[in-house]
Amino acid sequence: MIKFWIRNILPVFLVFLTSCTIEYDAQRIVDKTIAKHGGELYKHSRTSFTFRNIEYTAEYDWGKFMYRRKMQDSLGIIVDKMTNDSFVRTIDGDTVNVSDEKAANYSSSINSVIYFALLPYKLNDPAVIKEYLGQTTIKDEPYYEIMVNFKQEGGGEDHEDTFVYWIHRENYTMDYLAYRFHVNDGGTRFREAYNVRTVNGIRFADYHNYGGPDMETPLQTYDELFKNGELEKVSEINLKNVEVEILN
Repeated sequence: MIKFWIRNILPVFLVFLTSCTIEYDAQRIVDKTIAKHGGELYKHSRTSFTFRNIEYTAEYDWGKFMYRRKMQDSLGIIVDKMTNDSFVRTIDGDTVNVSDEKAANYSSSINSVIYFALLPYKLNDPAVIKEYLGQTTIKDEPYYEIMVNFKQEGGGEDHEDTFVYWIHRENYTMDYLAYRFHVNDGGTRFREAYNVRTVNGIRFADYHNYGGPDMETPLQTYDELFKNGELEKVSEINLKNVEVEILN
């Protein structure tokens, strides 16, 4: 009788444990979220949008990338273009010399805008460290909580930043996020997605942007602060004129 129980019940128990581990695995949750938002389409696409009157383009070609930012100021029309291994700035079509420090700063600024615009795609970059935190509910909807940190190598100038993402447990949509940043004396933010739309197979959202209380408050508590009305809205993050071309 005991042998029968072990032979028949133990496999079921192991399957149960395995399914729980899989369900709560941060990598699996992120993989399903990326698939929901665009999946393989990201890898061979050209996306353009306007953010705060600046035009951005992000092009991916199976590991290679090209980011472009176009804006106008008193100097003229400035175009910044960065790839896997280069940065070039032109003003009114003429290439200008840029110091390594400025090139790094410009690249970081461009990368930050595109990172947020195309979330959650970049959450599978090699420098990303993902951690499953648990589950919660926001506005009566169920969510996973995933924390993201970055390795110093490959994590860029903002590798010390920390993020928490709230991913819907049934739809695998990334509807909320919080992050701690260190540039410009540092700070924290909480974002709520709205105006969600799909453009040529890739999901985009605008965000209500809330200021956090301080640098010490754990990011994973920001959903509770949001639900309790303790966060102050400071801005809106809106992407305009979003276009997506899937490349061959």
